[in-house]
Amino acid sequence: MPTRREPTARQLRLAVELRRLREAAGLSSREAAALLGVSNVQISQIETGLSGVSEQRLRRLASNYCCTDNELIDALAVMANDRTKGWWEAYKWQLPTSFLDLAELEHHATYRRDVEFLYIPGLLQTEDYARAAFSSRIPELPDEDLELRVRHRMQRRVILEGPTPVPYEAVIHEAALRIKVSDSAVLRTQLTRVLEFSEADHVTVRVIPFDLNGFGGTWTSMMLAGGAVPRLDTALGDAPHGADFIDSEAQLNVLRTLFRRVEAVALDPARSRDFMHGLAKEL
Repeated sequence: MPTRREPTARQLRLAVELRRLREAAGLSSREAAALLGVSNVQISQIETGLSGVSEQRLRRLASNYCCTDNELIDALAVMANDRTKGWWEAYKWQLPTSFLDLAELEHHATYRRDVEFLYIPGLLQTEDYARAAFSSRIPELPDEDLELRVRHRMQRRVILEGPTPVPYEAVIHEAALRIKVSDSAVLRTQLTRVLEFSEADHVTVRVIPFDLNGFGGTWTSMMLAGGAVPRLDTALGDAPHGADFIDSEAQLNVLRTLFRRVEAVALDPARSRDFMHGLAKEL
């Protein structure tokens, strides 16, 4: 297969999982290459995402690594065969790669979960709210770049509004529901939009009010995207340089635990809707 110049996050994830399987088997890349009958360079390129891998070769590698997790192997085979050219490809070379990687991640996700404290989750944002949020960044974005980001964010909602919607859960702190990124009219419309989403069967929205007793929780925004098997789940974490994709099992377990704790103390969906209705009437 031809060498890639810039592998996507999904391609890199496949590469990382193959490297983890090899390391779990206690084999060096040179030993793996010998078992497969290829050069060490080819194994290196596969494990860094610079080169794809056929399903046949992937299954041979898994066999050589004595991997007996058939569900994982099948899921990796699907990733190896994936040739999806999604709507996000239209933004290539126009937006940072992380925007495209996020859209691709969500396209393949089996579920999505968000925890937000200062902003309405991106998937629930209205166009005006998103525009105001992007406008607040420093350095300021040129108008063309800003509109590209807004348009991309609106298209991401296809996973909630498309023909095969993904189960989605959001936990939103009251602060995010009150902060006016623009003005009262924009916020009122935004609250109405969140309420509309919350009525969908596949969407669950919970609110954490300011006066909640005993909430230590976490003040870090979190995003979880479900993989075909739990091992292939992915989290997105905030970092000074932007967003980091998190795929180590230890970190994923921490974030899963944090999400369960935050979810457990938040208002239930019905009370959350009542709470948001009350806030909208105040505006």
